[in-house]
Amino acid sequence: MASTARSSSTLLKRFLATRINQSRSVTYMPRPGDGAPRAVTLIPGDGIGPLVTGAVEQVMEAIHAPVYFEKFEVHGDMKAVPPAVIESIRKNKVCLKGGLATPMGGGVSSLNVQLRKELDLYASLVNCFNLPGITTRHNNVDIVVIRENTEGEYSGLEHEVVPGVVESLKVITKFCSERIAKYAFEYAYLNNRKKVTAVHKANIMKLADGLFLESCREVATKYPGIKYNEIIVDNCCMQLVSKPEQFDVMVTPNLYGNLVANTAAGIAGGTGVMPGGNVGAEHAVFEQGASAGNVGSGKEVEEKKANPVALLLSSAMMLRHLQFPAFADRLETAVKRVILEGQCRTHDLGGTSTTQEVVDAVLDALN
Repeated sequence: MASTARSSSTLLKRFLATRINQSRSVTYMPRPGDGAPRAVTLIPGDGIGPLVTGAVEQVMEAIHAPVYFEKFEVHGDMKAVPPAVIESIRKNKVCLKGGLATPMGGGVSSLNVQLRKELDLYASLVNCFNLPGITTRHNNVDIVVIRENTEGEYSGLEHEVVPGVVESLKVITKFCSERIAKYAFEYAYLNNRKKVTAVHKANIMKLADGLFLESCREVATKYPGIKYNEIIVDNCCMQLVSKPEQFDVMVTPNLYGNLVANTAAGIAGGTGVMPGGNVGAEHAVFEQGASAGNVGSGKEVEEKKANPVALLLSSAMMLRHLQFPAFADRLETAVKRVILEGQCRTHDLGGTSTTQEVVDAVLDALN
């Protein structure tokens, strides 16, 4: 029996030695569903929209991203977003879009706002940060502006009381205020951010903005590890242009967030390089972060010199949202490399490059 045991022990040692000495690659087993191509609704939009969304399509194909696009023609002069488009976004859960022109006055509502309300995309997120290679007045800027997206002055409740007198209602609810505050604090917590600043005008709008602040304060008590402070919107704008590095995550009602995000974007390098998205409980629409409704100038469209960087970075945010972080990292790295090298830049960044030249530089950086 002892001889048999020694023999078995010797065989086991030889087997293990053979296995350890073998050189073999590691096999990674994907979780169910990982890597499966995802359908994404694509709205090229107006003006420069087709140029910049076309840029994203080219880069996505080059990196073999596991997404494919369902493309729809939607334009800002339509009376409403076509039902087929809404149905596609509801099915796919994710949309990438260019800007939709919003007519000034005339009683025509913004399709951008319609889309957010229809899908309850209650949180707008714009990340404004310094990109290495772009010279700006301020360094160390990394601000995330989280804006309530469904009510406030954007509720669209306006009417003419008598000729020459228009009444416009600003709607603030506790439900929406708490919801956006929770989103902001949860974002800060998950992304290792240290501070959330609520932007308001409660010194004048004591009930409406007062309710917004009250909601933010209640939510803040549930996140003791995150510093919370408040700032009046006019002082906020002054502080942004003088010392923007003091801000981290900012949570705002609808109109203030639009103004603050565009101001922060201008400080950090311009609206052409700032990514963003609109997110709800079930759906997400990714687009240029600041001035999302901006469709560029006729000259940019004619000369095909629109800056695709913002939407390329927004598409990286979309890939992360779809849980494809490796593809997002690769795309972001290539875009940032092109910006840093400075050889291909569009007019807004001080260059003369066309959209396609920037895309070609990104494709080269991917190799």
